[in-house]
Amino acid sequence: MSEGVAERLAAVRARIARAAERAGRRADAVTLVGVAKLHPAADVANAVRAGLDAVGESYLQEAQAKIPEVAALLAAEGRTPPRWHFVGHLQRNKARHVARLFEVVETVDSAELGAELDRRVAALGLHLAVLFQVKLSGEAQKGGVAPEALPALVEASGAWGSLDPIGLMTMPAAAADPEAGRPVFARLRELLESAPSLPRGGRMRELSMGMSGDFEVAIEEGATIVRVGTGIFGPRQERSR
Repeated sequence: MSEGVAERLAAVRARIARAAERAGRRADAVTLVGVAKLHPAADVANAVRAGLDAVGESYLQEAQAKIPEVAALLAAEGRTPPRWHFVGHLQRNKARHVARLFEVVETVDSAELGAELDRRVAALGLHLAVLFQVKLSGEAQKGGVAPEALPALVEASGAWGSLDPIGLMTMPAAAADPEAGRPVFARLRELLESAPSLPRGGRMRELSMGMSGDFEVAIEEGATIVRVGTGIFGPRQERSR
């Protein structure tokens, strides 16, 4: 096993525990998703061996090759594969591929995308957990539904029989200071608290926010899912073109 991955994972879990304690929360109330984009399958398998049970991918083409490879590496040892989260921008024409590979999609930001994903998941006889990505950074290149349009998107989800909306996700603008994201994280928590009940019953409860540079602040503001890449896997390789 790569001691680097195992040691970094242990260090991240310790930081999660300290942040949760500061917030008066339990560490096990926070799900750690290791974002493995641009890292090889062997690194993911090492992280799973060290106890990571949820892995995120941003690029579909990369995931299509990596997910089966990780499964094969772990199956040879009798290990269960991780729960895969799609955390990148999702185009409707890629929905059918994502439906086959992932258990959670964190980046649903329109009724049209949700409807297409629901259609693809239903055709496979599956159910898929989804989060609504909310745009709070003001950056043009980032996806997400506008906060004022979130209630309409929640209402539209009533027509999706194979998707289970579980919460909200956001990405603040990149910043050197982890505290810069705190207002964004607090705002997402407020949006979750004020979001309408789901049309088919129940309420959303998950807040996916915080990455390697600011996940501790996100936990202090209520994150239930944090997405940590370089903090676990180290510096990313260059993406091939």
